Amino acid sequence: MNHHQTIQSTFSLFCLFFFLSPLVFCQLDYSFYDDTCPNLSKIVTYVVSSAIANEIRMAASLIRLHFHDCFVNGCDGSILLDDTSSSRGEKGAGANNNSARGFEIIDDIKANVEEACPSTVSCTDILTLAARDAVYLAGGSYYYVPLGRRDGTTASLSAANEQIPAPFESLGNITAKFTSKGLDAKDVVVLSGAHTIGFAQCFTFKDRLFNFNGSNQPDPALHTSLLKNLQSQCPNQDSSNSNLAPLDPVTINKFDNVYYKNILNKSGLLQSDQALMGNAASASLVNKYSKYPYLFSKDFGASMVKMANIGVLTGQSGEIRTNCRVAN
Repeated sequence: MNHHQTIQSTFSLFCLFFFLSPLVFCQLDYSFYDDTCPNLSKIVTYVVSSAIANEIRMAASLIRLHFHDCFVNGCDGSILLDDTSSSRGEKGAGANNNSARGFEIIDDIKANVEEACPSTVSCTDILTLAARDAVYLAGGSYYYVPLGRRDGTTASLSAANEQIPAPFESLGNITAKFTSKGLDAKDVVVLSGAHTIGFAQCFTFKDRLFNFNGSNQPDPALHTSLLKNLQSQCPNQDSSNSNLAPLDPVTINKFDNVYYKNILNKSGLLQSDQALMGNAASASLVNKYSKYPYLFSKDFGASMVKMANIGVLTGQSGEIRTNCRVAN
C-alpha cells in the first residue's frame, strides 16, 4: 500500500468513526474529479470571472443560489430544475420568484464542462464551486470544498416555501431552520455575512421604513441617515417594491467584514440582519467579526463547507444531469 492509499484508508476509518452524522462529509472527496475532469475548477473559474466582470452583482446571486439550493432538501441542484407539466419546481417559491438568478451562468459552466468531461460532473458540484469562486473573486477568502455530490431528480415548491429562511422571520425561527439542517447558531451569524455584497428588493425591508410591526413608524433600530436614504430609494408605494438597495452600502461590491460594522452602527438592511444584535451570543460574534476580518474569512469558509454538505447525494444516489434544468 503506498503512502497516498494509507492516508486515504486512514481518512476513511476516521470518517467511519467520527462523522456518523447528517453531514455526509466523508463520501465527498477533495480530489473527486482529479482523474475524470482535471480542468473542472479552471473551467468554473473562467466562466464565473467572466460573468462577474460582465455584471458585478452576479457574485452575490451565485452565492445565494447555492444557499437556496442547500436549504431545500439538501444540496442536490433541485433549485436549477425548471417546472414540468407534472410538477412545479423551486424557482416559483416566494424566496426565488423574480429574485433567484444566475441560472444561465450555471448553464454556461455545464455546457463547457460537458464538452470537456461528458456525463461526469454534477450540476450541484458546479453550483458549489461557482459559489466558492464568487466569494473569492469578490474579495473573500479561497476555501476548498470536497466534491462528489450527485443531482436530485425532483424539486419541491412547498419545501422551498417552508425551508428557506426569510428576512422577516425572527432570529429564533431562522436559527431553528439552520439547526434542522445540521448547522448551528454560529453558522447563522457567519453565513449572514454573505450580505456584505449584493442587493435586496425594497419589499423585503420596506416595513422597517414606514410601518414597523404595524406601528406606522420606522424601525427604531435603523440608523436615521440610512433610513432617509432608503426612504428615497424605496418610496412608500407598491411601484417601488422591486427597486434595489445594497445590503452593505459602505463597500457595496467587496466581500469583507464591513457588514458587521454596519450592524453595530444600526445599519443592517434587513430585519434579519439587525436581529443578530437581539441575542447576546450572536451580538458578541457580530462584534468579534467587525474587529477581526481574518477570523470572519476563516469561519465563513468553514461554514460554507458545512452548508455545502447538507443532505448530499453520493455514490449511486441521484444522477449526473446532462442539462441542469431537466432531470435525465
